[in-house]
Amino acid sequence: MTPTVAPFPTARFRRLRRFDALRRLAGETQLSVDDLIWPVFVTEGRNTRTPIPSMPGVERLSIDLLVEAAHKAADLGIPAICVFPYTDPALKTELCEEAWNPDNLSNRAIRAIKTAVPEIAVMTDVALDPYNINGHDGIVRDGVILNDESVEALVKMSLAQAEAGADILGPSDMMDGRIGAMRAVLEGAGHKDVAILSYAAKYASAYYGPFRDAVGASGALKGDKKTYQMNPANSDEAMRLIQRDLQEGADMVMVKPGQPYLDICHRVKSQFGVPTYAYQVSGEYAMIEAAAANGWIDGEKVMLESLMAFKRAGCDGVLTYFAPRVAALLA
Repeated sequence: MTPTVAPFPTARFRRLRRFDALRRLAGETQLSVDDLIWPVFVTEGRNTRTPIPSMPGVERLSIDLLVEAAHKAADLGIPAICVFPYTDPALKTELCEEAWNPDNLSNRAIRAIKTAVPEIAVMTDVALDPYNINGHDGIVRDGVILNDESVEALVKMSLAQAEAGADILGPSDMMDGRIGAMRAVLEGAGHKDVAILSYAAKYASAYYGPFRDAVGASGALKGDKKTYQMNPANSDEAMRLIQRDLQEGADMVMVKPGQPYLDICHRVKSQFGVPTYAYQVSGEYAMIEAAAANGWIDGEKVMLESLMAFKRAGCDGVLTYFAPRVAALLA
């Protein structure tokens, strides 16, 4: 599109900025509660909430309290929540068998939420790091993350989550070929309606630290994740990954982290025109909260501005820890 603009003073851009009603009429991008997915952390126990120090305002919740949170989300109009488990370290193994246990913490949480609040969509995390004694998203042998063996484990994990009632599976592992393998097994097992929101462009980022605290993976991680997560320098590679995951059966795609990768979000939406999401990750959240706590920024305004940036870049929705606060403000 080539803009046609009259010369000054015929054209005065400030005319449409004079007061709120005109600014709203001329607004190009809208932020809605329909754009929000709320990531939540679940832990064992009853009536248990554990604050996460590196994520002020975020807590791990026992299943009973998570169900209450799901009711709150539904009342606010939030369409989906995404469940992440804090797994007992005693259950973590080399082969990650707890990941596909039908009665693991995550699957019990899925069933409880879908029973109590059936109208809310439940998304899951498909990766082995919460169950891996080495802290990695795949199975490790002799210091090497094994791709094909990990995919086999992830497929079993996906099937267990679908059978527990998950509506959306979120493979965040970045193993090659896992989307096609998951889709084939889901179709064969009668779970044809379970959607896959693939973390197709997930970068090896330094922004994930607080999240690893939240799921108890920080101390367990040996080495780094650079052999499977993307190089932050690469953009064209992200397009190839998006194309591959769509061809293998992904219904939606994710860019992670979010705000440092808005260029990737824009390229994905422009090039493929598919439902495109971003994850405003723990480090992004923590930086806004820390700066607001110190009085350096207006936290509420920056929160809303940051989410508007995702929409402006072309995202159809955002996973954000701010979801309940934003939903309340937009009500």
